[in-house]
Parts: sequence; C-alpha cells; structure tokens
Amino acid sequence: MLYHLSYTSTQAQDMNPADLKAILEEARSANDRNNITGLLLHRDDAFLQVLEGEQDQVLATFVRIEKDRRHKDVKVLFSEPLEKREFDDWSMAFVNLDGIDINAVQGFSDFMIDNTQPRTYLEEISRAKKTLLLFRAMH
Repeated sequence: MLYHLSYTSTQAQDMNPADLKAILEEARSANDRNNITGLLLHRDDAFLQVLEGEQDQVLATFVRIEKDRRHKDVKVLFSEPLEKREFDDWSMAFVNLDGIDINAVQGFSDFMIDNTQPRTYLEEISRAKKTLLLFRAMH
C-alpha cells in the first residue's frame, strides 16, 4: 500500500551547509534503496520532511529518522495511506530556506507563493502541500 508520512523536528546542534549536505546525501542513498520519494525542508533550526512509498518502507525509514541525534522534538503531522505520489520525481528534494531567493532554486515550484486564486488553490492542493504552506507560515 502506498503511504506518506510528514513530520517536523528541531536540529539538536548548529548545522553548516556541509552538515545539511551530508543529511541529504544519506537520505537520497537510503531512499533510492527503499523506493522512497519525498521532500526535506530546512529553515532556521527546523526541518519538515515528507516521505512517501510502500507503508513498511516509509515506517521503517521514519523509525531510523526518529533515532537520529542530529534533531529532536520530532512531531508527526500526518501518517496515512496515499493514492499517488506527490514527489515521484525526487528521491529526496531538499530546500534550505535560510536567506535565499527561492525563485533562483532549480526545481522551484511557486505553489509556496502563488496565491492568485486562494480558494481554488487551497481546495485543489494536496495535504502534503498544505503542510508545506503551514511550515512557511510558522517560520
């Protein structure tokens, strides 16, 4: 069964770009082996991640993530069956939102800022994307 899980957490220590790159490389390697796709966002000291794939693989990956000492205060936002992947092209997309012009990021999607038709937009976006908008508003 296809499944997705999203969580937020707080980094447990200061992280530089090399630290974030190491996390991303580890995630991409493990996700490739386990057929997991998703998105990892970092802003200030917060992470938000969406994992999607077969339920057993997503849950096993999350158990490993929960034990990672590089972050704390892990809070699951949703964990449920999924009809189709939202991030099927990405073994793990990563966006560091600290002090960058997100329009310049390769693969940038304007769903985070395009609010030309707010009601229609909110009715049509997925739960994962609604969660990303919440993350944007909180930070």
